[in-house]
Amino acid sequence: MVRVGVCLSGCGVFDGAEIHESVLVLLALDEAGAEAVCFAPDCDQMHVVNHLTGEVAKGESRNVLQESARIARGEVVDAAGIGADDFDALIFPGGFGAAKNLCDFAVSGADCSVHPEVERVVKETVAAAKPLGVICIAPAMAAAALRDAPGAKLTIGNDSGTAKAMESMGAKHVDKAVSHIQVDRARKIVSTPAYMLAESISEADKGIRKLVAKVLELIG
Repeated sequence: MVRVGVCLSGCGVFDGAEIHESVLVLLALDEAGAEAVCFAPDCDQMHVVNHLTGEVAKGESRNVLQESARIARGEVVDAAGIGADDFDALIFPGGFGAAKNLCDFAVSGADCSVHPEVERVVKETVAAAKPLGVICIAPAMAAAALRDAPGAKLTIGNDSGTAKAMESMGAKHVDKAVSHIQVDRARKIVSTPAYMLAESISEADKGIRKLVAKVLELIG
């Protein structure tokens, strides 16, 4: 059975992995007969956001790995214990956690750094010529992780500020509609805007399903 790594960044759009995007990825993989291997870094979130009010919950802290276990129904492993040899392809759902916990793009922009274990797994995947799928804001994290090998063609939709920051990190941004995917065939990297543009879960689903199908097609 094909195994696909799914890197989560917590649980919740404002401070972790976008739940709709994560579940849509897991559903598409399962329907395609692929096994999802969920993992996340074992570290504290940048902060905790009250998703009812949208405000930062001062004095609260949560662990990214533990929060990711909520989405994965407990079946999630520490990023430190996983590598490209453990899967055939790798997918990153979006959500602010990708830009706050997997890297600090939300705070530092083009000067961001990537969590060392996440950066290692991304680099290993690309070096092994295994497909990489990045959704929503996750392409910005990928651009940062791949600074040493610039030129990846990625999309986050059409936000000019984010696109400019990604290009300053060495990526080449391509504007895409919510239901479309960007395929960098040379590097086997697939990206889609999802909730960078989507106004409903069904809109996000269209691009995510195409991304999962293309990632699986590029294996081998």
